[in-house]
Amino acid sequence: MPEPVISVMLIVPDADAAVAWYQTALGATELWNLGGVAGLSLGGAAFFVHQVNPDNPAETSPSGITSVRVEVFTDDPDGLVARAVAAGAVQGSAVVDHQVPWGTHRQGGFTDPFGHKWSVGDRSPLL
Repeated sequence: MPEPVISVMLIVPDADAAVAWYQTALGATELWNLGGVAGLSLGGAAFFVHQVNPDNPAETSPSGITSVRVEVFTDDPDGLVARAVAAGAVQGSAVVDHQVPWGTHRQGGFTDPFGHKWSVGDRSPLL
């Protein structure tokens, strides 16, 4: 049996604008686009965007309020956060070193223009 894979689908007011922003700000690659729903990849990790569907209350944009934080692990958290902020994201916590049980973990974050919160850190939690 194949191992499960976890991904996120981000609800956004304009899927085309979101695809363009994630490509510019994060360097995401478009896997496919059905018009209103698109698959993207960031460093091999797939994620999806879905345009708001007024007929489905489960498909509304967070408007700055969300219970989910998207986690990204990269070799250059400082660079990814800076790139996102330069593209219009709101800076969250600064990228700093945190002492954790496995050693030092460098992490910071931002909120994208669609209200989704992103935490960007080094790969140390995955080791």
